Amino acid sequence: MAGRSSAPGVFRVGSCMLYGAVVLLRRFGVPPAPHRILRAAACVAAAMLVTIATAIANAQPAESVGTVTVLPEQGGPHWFWMSDIILHRTALFDADSGGLLGTITSGSPGVGFAILPLPSPDHREVYLAESYFSRGVRGDRTDVVTVYDGRTLQPLNEVVLPPKRAEYFPGNASSALSDDGRFMAVFNLTPMTSLSIVDVRARTFVSEVATPGCSLVYPAGPRRFFMLCANGEALLVTLDESGTATVARSARFFDPQTDPITEKAVRRGNEWLFVSFDGMVHPIDVSGDGFKPGEPWPLFDDADRHDSWRIGGGQMLGLHAPSGRLYALVHQGGPDSHKEAGTEVWVYDLATRKRVLRVPMLNPLVSFVGVEASIGRDETAGRIVRWLLARVMPNPGVARILVTQDAHPVLLASAEIPPTVTVHDAMTGEVVREISEPGLGSSLLVAP
Repeated sequence: MAGRSSAPGVFRVGSCMLYGAVVLLRRFGVPPAPHRILRAAACVAAAMLVTIATAIANAQPAESVGTVTVLPEQGGPHWFWMSDIILHRTALFDADSGGLLGTITSGSPGVGFAILPLPSPDHREVYLAESYFSRGVRGDRTDVVTVYDGRTLQPLNEVVLPPKRAEYFPGNASSALSDDGRFMAVFNLTPMTSLSIVDVRARTFVSEVATPGCSLVYPAGPRRFFMLCANGEALLVTLDESGTATVARSARFFDPQTDPITEKAVRRGNEWLFVSFDGMVHPIDVSGDGFKPGEPWPLFDDADRHDSWRIGGGQMLGLHAPSGRLYALVHQGGPDSHKEAGTEVWVYDLATRKRVLRVPMLNPLVSFVGVEASIGRDETAGRIVRWLLARVMPNPGVARILVTQDAHPVLLASAEIPPTVTVHDAMTGEVVREISEPGLGSSLLVAP
């Protein structure tokens, strides 16, 4: 599916009202104090008035809908998938134009959170683990791996799985594809943990592998995956030619009691990088048959910790492998605030393990109002209006980041609500563009 439609004013005002309600609940509690209700309501009302007036002034003919196109064989260097738990889809965007290229609806609408598209190595197919219910949100459940055409995004085939697929937010390690592109592992939770192994080339379900005490799944070679275990170890799952699994445990490489790691890791070749709640980076070498944890190193020095800087967000790490740069979404907060959205991205040189850049994130609410009301960032008047909006509107922060892997990479920053995506130059941090109306409830950014 390609192309997009718009409804000037209706979608924009509705989204603003939705965000206003969320701000009241998240920021002030239930029920909020009367003066705070008035203040928040005034912010939302002002945004609505500006949006409605601008929509009327800039009204354009409705776009044609129903257009179907085919994606080119070679994807763009700045394409990205953005999954949406409200629209229950994953959508393909081009960060260079800000345009929507196509969408894949995933599973029964209103059910589940893990929407993780996995492209085949040759990009001809996309694999997606999904759950369907015979009566919408109830009834008989069917779990499948659906095979989609990489150019038309139309379903080609599906493989039925045991109805045990795990659902969690944001779902970044809910399934994985082996490096040779043949086997897909889907994480199950019933609450017993296991993996469903699928041969995506043969379009067959191979087996279910019991993985007691270990969860999530990451690729670690042509026929190998690993999982994180509750005691600080990793579980290595190696497949033979037929897909039969051999299971082994690693030595303990983190302490889940004193400083747990988050599951939101990034990969550079044979090295995975995890980060702990306290900002310690744990490198892991998965080359060959090994699983070799490296020496942990800190994102924050004493001055940073004194100022309460911490990692946080639903997808808080990004990586540009060619330049060896690690990107970390950070905020100022207290202990156990690793799920809080971020206000800056800090960039590190992996060779020296030193910070080389700080990138302030745009306030997503100001960005949303600015884009929908056509308040530019480059003109003096636009900058003044945005500055004023930033002084009266709360900053919900950025929830997730992604870095493209080309020679001129971009840093993508996405908020949950309001729905915004900001494109930065990944080398300088400069804002390149803001993408208008990317969805309603973004949950995950994925490279094609």
